[in-house]
Amino acid sequence: MASEKVQQIIDTLNTLSVLEISELSKALQEVWGVTAAAPVAMAAGMMAGGGAAAPAAPPEEEKTEFTVTLTGFAADKKIEVIKAVRALTQLGLKEAKDLVEASPKPVVENVNKESADKAKQAIEAAGGTVTVG
Repeated sequence: MASEKVQQIIDTLNTLSVLEISELSKALQEVWGVTAAAPVAMAAGMMAGGGAAAPAAPPEEEKTEFTVTLTGFAADKKIEVIKAVRALTQLGLKEAKDLVEASPKPVVENVNKESADKAKQAIEAAGGTVTVG
């Protein structure tokens, strides 16, 4: 049985939205200097049946072009997300609004890693969620 303090934390976490949980996860990763992703070697070992190491995959070419796709946004942050999209794309107000409302949609395509990261940070700071691929 969880202590009273732990139970209070669990009760508080149960009231959070998915967006708030995502923000909490990112904040904890930054503060504690950890990542929520499973190590690739460990995941590959588990998929191969446990103890045996997976055969080495041929090295992939490093990706040089990325697409940043808006996958969603907080309803109360819609205007900020539209502004961020406009700043990144130079779209007009109506076009940016249509893009945001039609998510998931690519916001920027065929950009370098640095530009993709900046676009991702700008959209997430405005309240949107994105994928980079």
